[in-house]
Amino acid sequence: MRTLKKNKRGKITMKILVCISHVPDTTTKISFIENNSKFNAAGVQFIINPYDEIALARALELIEGTEGTVTVINVGDISTEPTIRKALAIGATDAIRVNAAPRDGYFVATQIAAIAKEMNFDFILAGRESIDYNGGQVPAMIAELLGIPSVSIAKKLTIEGTTATIDREIEGGKEIVSIPFPFVAGASEGMAEPKIPNMRGIMSARTKPLVVKEAVAVDLLQEIKSYDTPKPRGQVKLISPDNAGELIELLHSEAKVI
Repeated sequence: MRTLKKNKRGKITMKILVCISHVPDTTTKISFIENNSKFNAAGVQFIINPYDEIALARALELIEGTEGTVTVINVGDISTEPTIRKALAIGATDAIRVNAAPRDGYFVATQIAAIAKEMNFDFILAGRESIDYNGGQVPAMIAELLGIPSVSIAKKLTIEGTTATIDREIEGGKEIVSIPFPFVAGASEGMAEPKIPNMRGIMSARTKPLVVKEAVAVDLLQEIKSYDTPKPRGQVKLISPDNAGELIELLHSEAKVI
């Protein structure tokens, strides 16, 4: 772990890595090509994964008023660079793009862990999951590959010295955990409010460092054979309030809930 330094005002200078995914906008109409074996990216508007934006916003809050740095990392081809530049416009210090298609969660986690091992960050933040595949695997995989603690569904993050206190969502309530640096946390709603880039940020993003790294070799452990879209919703059946018998019969024979 790095030896943390303090600035003249006594604030700790942290080196944070934030993982960002390049995902379709939630309003995008999804379709598939090549016999449903490949996502059709034609005409799709891509954005920073919303959970990753929360992680980025909290990282920027934590280094505010210090000489700390926030590096964003993305695994993707050159088409993801506008999304990375948006993260730089929001306020990230610099960026890394691993030049490879993100074929699955293990592949992505392995690439990020390899970079993190080289650069010795104090901790790593990511979204709890990406909104395209909703796997929720990458943060825990990164931590496992690095041999450091991992906390998922983190709704609050505070730092005191080299210790983090994290509120995480669990079934029926919340759990508060305390962990030392370094660690990985998967951010959820509530950790921070996403930031909107201003004109100054947009202009400065053009000159901020964006380093491209080649991917490390990773065994192919899974392969997607095909995609399918959900079945369309059926039409609503209206039953007269005076005909309870028909309603009960439909709930039994069609909906099969009684």
